[in-house]
Amino acid sequence: MSKIWLIAQREYLTRVRKKSFLIMSLIGPLLTVALFAVPVLIAKMSDSGKVVAIADAGGLFADKLPESKDDISFTRVSPDLAAAKQEFQKAKYDALLYVPKMDIGNPTGFQVFSRKGLSLTLENDIRRAANKAIENRRLQQAGIDRSVLDNLKAEVDLQTVSLSEAGEKSSSTGISTGVAYFFGFLIYIFIFLYGVQIMRGVMEEKTNRIVEVVISSVKPFQLMMGKVLGIAGVGFTQLALWVLLSMGISSVASTFISPSKAVVSQAASVSASTADADVTAIARPDTPADEAAKKSNFTAKAFQALDNADLNMPLLLACFLFYFLGGYLFYGALFGAIGSAVDSETDTQQFMMPVTMPLVLTFVVSQAILTTNPNGSVAFWMSMIPFTSPIAMMMRLPFGGVPAWQIGLSMALLIAGFMGTIWLAGRIYRVGILMYGKKVTYGELSKWLFYKG
Repeated sequence: MSKIWLIAQREYLTRVRKKSFLIMSLIGPLLTVALFAVPVLIAKMSDSGKVVAIADAGGLFADKLPESKDDISFTRVSPDLAAAKQEFQKAKYDALLYVPKMDIGNPTGFQVFSRKGLSLTLENDIRRAANKAIENRRLQQAGIDRSVLDNLKAEVDLQTVSLSEAGEKSSSTGISTGVAYFFGFLIYIFIFLYGVQIMRGVMEEKTNRIVEVVISSVKPFQLMMGKVLGIAGVGFTQLALWVLLSMGISSVASTFISPSKAVVSQAASVSASTADADVTAIARPDTPADEAAKKSNFTAKAFQALDNADLNMPLLLACFLFYFLGGYLFYGALFGAIGSAVDSETDTQQFMMPVTMPLVLTFVVSQAILTTNPNGSVAFWMSMIPFTSPIAMMMRLPFGGVPAWQIGLSMALLIAGFMGTIWLAGRIYRVGILMYGKKVTYGELSKWLFYKG
């Protein structure tokens, strides 16, 4: 064991002292936020300030044009299509909607002109505006007031409660799904990130012939075990730094985005006054103050839902640390075996696919089954099989209702799976680590398992 810890200490210190580790540990949370925020910002920037010209030959928008929003506005041009096209070219509008003379019961002949193709978002906005105008015209012909119809619509504030033998407790499906994907994504990323580091480290020592000197003092199994444990320590260190930095960033960000009591009370008063208003007030378009109040009210509800989501965070964190370590050790041994069996990264592809496929499969299945039926038979078996249990169980736990015996059995099977894979990987490692210049096949690997000595 002393030799294993010496190797683990060397692997840990070598990687922790690198500048790349320190830089990624510091900017990792910022990159994670940017990964999700930048596409949204780019989409908003690309779709902001769009102006759509309307050539209304059919008189569909005779009363008024569609209401402008933050990212799109409408303007009226000549109803003649030829003249409208000329205006469209001169004024540099983003799109031109031509409304033909038509039968309101069978509206056809609409055309949308653009210069370099129309984005899907803008096309949907234009279609939505035309559909709403046709609906309004049909309601007028039927003698139905649009404001009355809008007043009949309702949005129920649905509170979800988990009822079990332990009693009642509030829950939130949306928040549980978000937490499940967060923990599952972290395990998925770290297994790949640090598992590949083990594989590359083994290949580097093998190609540089360093291992020929090292294994004169330690056994191949001790060398592999030390590498796996040392890089596991690196993963935990970086994870801890990311958590601490993320908490700091979140606390700073919450001071800017969390709603104050005054804003929340103002939003509540606006909501109450809106509920008591008459039909004509409902038909009135929202003012900027109304929009701000709605956004504040939505933010307040989001924070309240987060507080009310009764998640067992101690259990979630404890299980996350276990499955994070267990999943890494399980797959780390397999990655180490792959690194010892090949001479270059190009040769790893044939062995990487069978190893990584269960992880990818778990994420694919989670979207269709695990988060929609977390206590079903498929979710149960996937949380028991060691190849899929690290992610599958963390997908189930935020929804609650997982019996303690299932968690214990899953953990025991993962430990047994790790012991089995570390034994198999050790058998491959002891032969492959000194094998050079030979293309390894699956049949060759199976023979290595039964070599004596």
